[in-house]
Amino acid sequence: MSQDKLQFQFPSQTKMWTTALMAIGGVSALLGWFADKTEHHQYWWAMLLISGFFFFAIALGVLFFYSLQYAAEVAWSALLKRLFEAIFSYIPYGLAVIVIVLLVGQFHGHHLYHWMDSSVYDPASENYDEIIAGKHAYFTPWFFWLRVVAYAAVFVGFARYFRKWSLQEDAVGGTEIHYKMYKKGATFLVLFAVFSSTLAWDWLMSIDTHWYSTMYGWYIFAGMWVTAMTMATLILVWLRGKGYYAMMNESHIHDMGKWMFAISMLWSYLWFCQYMLIWYSDIPEEITYFKERYDHYMVLMWVIFAVNFVVPFYTLISRDAKRNTKYLTRVGVIILIGHFADLYLAVIPGTIHGHLLWGFGEGHHANFGWWFEIGMLLGFLGLFLRVVLTTLTKAPLIPKNHPFLQESENHHI
Repeated sequence: MSQDKLQFQFPSQTKMWTTALMAIGGVSALLGWFADKTEHHQYWWAMLLISGFFFFAIALGVLFFYSLQYAAEVAWSALLKRLFEAIFSYIPYGLAVIVIVLLVGQFHGHHLYHWMDSSVYDPASENYDEIIAGKHAYFTPWFFWLRVVAYAAVFVGFARYFRKWSLQEDAVGGTEIHYKMYKKGATFLVLFAVFSSTLAWDWLMSIDTHWYSTMYGWYIFAGMWVTAMTMATLILVWLRGKGYYAMMNESHIHDMGKWMFAISMLWSYLWFCQYMLIWYSDIPEEITYFKERYDHYMVLMWVIFAVNFVVPFYTLISRDAKRNTKYLTRVGVIILIGHFADLYLAVIPGTIHGHLLWGFGEGHHANFGWWFEIGMLLGFLGLFLRVVLTTLTKAPLIPKNHPFLQESENHHI
């Protein structure tokens, strides 16, 4: 491989496209603010949360997978270290968006989170809610923000440490840093096992404050993981098309395709189990989540399940499909869209209820439509790609002294 292909060069045309996407997102957000007629711009803030969390989840899912590779002493993915590091470099940006949404809610700039209203805990208030009051200890502001700070410290801290040690390994070689990464990877997985569920409860499930599900954390985690693997695969395929990662072979692509397929099946299993167990038990506090979606979003609900289960199952089940980069690209785009829609369905019904249906609008909100949703999504996509591709330019694409590098180069299945 020529030396210039060992160091990623950010194409000027790609820079222009990412800038254009961010501009589209900014204009859409500005116009959407004035077009949103919901109280406290509820829909605008909900879409900011969805777009912000979607790309944050991709970055966090990649950090999880990166740690998993070290903890499990995996060799085949050693060539892809720098790609993973570039993707999880987006974590601080995604966190910043989510924290802004939470802070504005805490100061009553919107009402995405009903539990942030102190009157729901006061028995003398007309807004008193016995169910939410029973969860007051968990949603006490100091405890909630302590968790937010813990998430930020762990995710950003580990991401920076992994990146720092990875670059040091290039310079000094040996196995000392690798074993340090091995231990820290295992430590991160323990923390992630707890925080991936609690942040799902805090930032998403608590929108429907009366509702609870013991499987929700796993469900959000599965969506996080599959979108992470899909986005990493799409970027990898694009880089190979530009002449990078020439050392890689079809076996590496096959493994990435297997993860896309396998985690799609995990997500489908969790979706069905959560739905089936709750719907079958028919407990009012549990069933309310699905009833809201049945009443106003039934078509979208079943389309999402079909897209996120049927499409990857029937298109990626064969060996050849997982090795075909054009095929993986098309399916990958569908998977990302499907899981963005899934996140939309997790947030919007609890904030807007029956007033909007997938952005085309019903009744008095019909002037606030699909253009804003797509525009904001494109804006965050542009920011995400700009951060990831800029990070890729700051270090050689191929790690120099990873102890499993040769094994990764010779990977064949």
